[in-house]
Amino acid sequence: MGKLLTRDDILNAQDLPTERVAVPEWSGEVIVRGLTAAERDAFEQSIVETRGKNTRMNLKNIRAKLVAMTVVDEQGNRIFSDEDAELLGKKSAAALDRIFSVAQRLSGLRPEDVEELVGN
Repeated sequence: MGKLLTRDDILNAQDLPTERVAVPEWSGEVIVRGLTAAERDAFEQSIVETRGKNTRMNLKNIRAKLVAMTVVDEQGNRIFSDEDAELLGKKSAAALDRIFSVAQRLSGLRPEDVEELVGN
């Protein structure tokens, strides 16, 4: 068995993975960071619409939303705001999809997670 973690151990752990992603469409690289738990909840909430008893996925600009939330500078600070997602949605689909795939993996977001959200 491993070390029993204390509150401070957990709160001070640097547990958000990052990865550099080449984006040839933009002639460079970006750093992608996995979502925090609170960010993941906000992202999931943004893609689920509930009207009365009906729940459905709102996939509008889903890639740009996640990219805006996960692309960071070298200090780990987001470089895009949530409002930038609309502008990012006008960029290359191939570039966004490449970054989206990495962000999804680093954040533990699987396609079946999204389907489960709608099912519940």
